[in-house]
Amino acid sequence: MPRATKEQSERTAQAVRASAYRLFAEHGYADVGLGQVARDAGVTRGAVYHHFGSKVGLFTAVVDDAQSVVAAAVAEAAPGDGWPAIEAGSIAFMRAVVDPALRRILLVDGPAVLGWTAWRELDAAHSGRLLADGLGALDDLAVDPAAAAALLNGAMNEAALWIAAGGDAALAEQGVLRMIRSLRHS
Repeated sequence: MPRATKEQSERTAQAVRASAYRLFAEHGYADVGLGQVARDAGVTRGAVYHHFGSKVGLFTAVVDDAQSVVAAAVAEAAPGDGWPAIEAGSIAFMRAVVDPALRRILLVDGPAVLGWTAWRELDAAHSGRLLADGLGALDDLAVDPAAAAALLNGAMNEAALWIAAGGDAALAEQGVLRMIRSLRHS
């Protein structure tokens, strides 16, 4: 049998990622098997293993995709810099991650499956980087930029989980904006 071209291989990997994203979002990591992903994507289990090595490898790719979706929402909402961009980007982050698919992949299963260190590294490569870069560029930040990024990131993730559990989104957003404003030198 002839080998797949690079383009065919990339299409296969993308089809697997798309199927896995949908299945992990709908059923959760624990309830999805690689055979199910392969069937859904129209490929063999061997193709899944070839591209991703393991279920955790595939899930890592899916978390990376989900992080990219959130980072794109943040970047679109906050194209500039300064405090207005930090505020707009933070609100965009919270609004994006309350989407049930993103919340399950990023905030529920992501840390549990990948562990905090790997999960934070993926976050730091996407929307976490945007937040850290934005805070680092401020000249009137009252605290260390890395500390501010960690505090805001944690607050926004917890707020998104609280909203998903029935909390008031407007109150959460208001609270995060107050936190952000408290980090500014008066």
